[in-house]
Amino acid sequence: MPSDPPGGEPTRQEPAPDRANAASGKSDRPDAAFARLRYDGRIRAGAAASLGIVSVAAAVGVGHLAAAFVAPAASPPLAVAGAVVRLAPLPLVEFATSTFGTADKPVLLAGIVVVLVAVAALAGLAARRRPWPAVAIVVGLGLVAGAAARTAPSFAQLDLLPPLAATIAGVVSVRWLHPRLPRVVEPAAAGAGGVPVTRRAVLHGSAALGLVGFAAAVAGGIGQLLGRGVGDSRAEVTRLLATSRITPAPPVPPGADLAAFGAPPVITPNADFYRIDTALRVPALAAADWSLRVHGMVDRELTLSFADLVARPLVERTLTLTCVSNEVGGDLVSTARFVGVDLRDLLRDAGVAPGADQILATSVDGWTAGTPTAVVLEPDRGALLAVGMNGEALPREHGFPVRMVVPGLYGFVSATKWLTDLELTTFAARDAYWVQRGWAEQAPIKTQSRIDRPRGFAELPAGRVVLAGTAWAQHRGVERVEVRADDGPWQAAQLATEVNLDTWRMWWAELELRPGRHMLQCRATDGSGATQPEQRTSPVPDGAAGWHSVVVNVS
Repeated sequence: MPSDPPGGEPTRQEPAPDRANAASGKSDRPDAAFARLRYDGRIRAGAAASLGIVSVAAAVGVGHLAAAFVAPAASPPLAVAGAVVRLAPLPLVEFATSTFGTADKPVLLAGIVVVLVAVAALAGLAARRRPWPAVAIVVGLGLVAGAAARTAPSFAQLDLLPPLAATIAGVVSVRWLHPRLPRVVEPAAAGAGGVPVTRRAVLHGSAALGLVGFAAAVAGGIGQLLGRGVGDSRAEVTRLLATSRITPAPPVPPGADLAAFGAPPVITPNADFYRIDTALRVPALAAADWSLRVHGMVDRELTLSFADLVARPLVERTLTLTCVSNEVGGDLVSTARFVGVDLRDLLRDAGVAPGADQILATSVDGWTAGTPTAVVLEPDRGALLAVGMNGEALPREHGFPVRMVVPGLYGFVSATKWLTDLELTTFAARDAYWVQRGWAEQAPIKTQSRIDRPRGFAELPAGRVVLAGTAWAQHRGVERVEVRADDGPWQAAQLATEVNLDTWRMWWAELELRPGRHMLQCRATDGSGATQPEQRTSPVPDGAAGWHSVVVNVS
């Protein structure tokens, strides 16, 4: 008795076709070719690859959904990507930042997706006869995701739930799909190449793959939506700030903005403000669920809710932030009007113990930054626990509900987003995230300037050429900017009106240029009288240095 092939229909005995039809490759019945087939047990290659891809997609979708209820960063692909960021050698991190800029995270995630798809397809191809190779690979991927979650800085036991749920979903998908996919079969009387069992089997297999794929997409989509549920909280904080008593920052003075000359606006819109951090998925935390613990070497440990924080005096300050990864002439620098609570006053209420030379700030995802205590306690430093930015609540990607801002220090030692913990400790006792990876313990922002107009390799008419740009030396101020062409004499640029010592300063100048190719350079001198050095250095370990230059063609 013939047996029914899995995923297909029973084979049937059919009368042999006439020889003419056989010779011509035709049949007297449309399904005769399918009817003369026998099952040999192998899933078709395309279906097998799809089996692996769809099963791994189901694992990722379910894991992403589980992470939305436990810890978004524990989502398997995000946990693995986070481990890649933590374990990557410093030169590779710098290459990614300098090459891809703010797109480094999407590029990393895209690379992980490509690798996952390739591994999943190979897993399916390895399971053409039996499901166990694919099951083993899915379990292996689950173990990798679990290890990545386990080594995260903010690990909690429940963070293992998303990798576990993902593994179970992937194994169940493999086992459920495997017997439902069409097999390769061979003609009963000849050794020709294999063909599908029946059209119905192909349709049934495609439907099974589609069903699991759809379920994976739905699970992942719901997980993504659940992680974005802080919109109402942001709107509530924005309304709160609109009605709160806030000591305003002085208005931007006339003559401070040289956008008409080609410089950027003094105040950077939130949508254009640079973003550099290690968060592969922006933390989703409502203000009502936020709290801050201030502890360690203090006289009185404090725990504040968001309501406690905003009940303190609120101040607005116009501040320029700069990333340590900013190359000479780079755009990882922006300015905003931040609203928040004076951090110095808060620490004085807690009572800082003698010898506590470091404030170790921790974000909700476990990232840490170490800030010199003495800098924050300076009477005129103006460090903030910020809750607002440019007239609204902090955007999620910029630290909602609370972030730390310390003027004059690079962000990796001062600007912790999604802040949840402040520990007063010492630099000898604790190393922060980037210090462990070879960056400096303390990193005041270096004096820098750049040419924003004209752009590199611009085509310009001969004669008087207008240059415009930006300079910054936070907490020292910009005293002078100079420009020159082709190693000629330096000429003083015209400075825009200063907003304050902690914001960038725009400038413009004119140079007489003859036809030909010219190299234009700029340099700045800060309020202490120090001029930025000519020699270029890389951002590691405490920020780039050197003169910015652009090459233009004049005709």
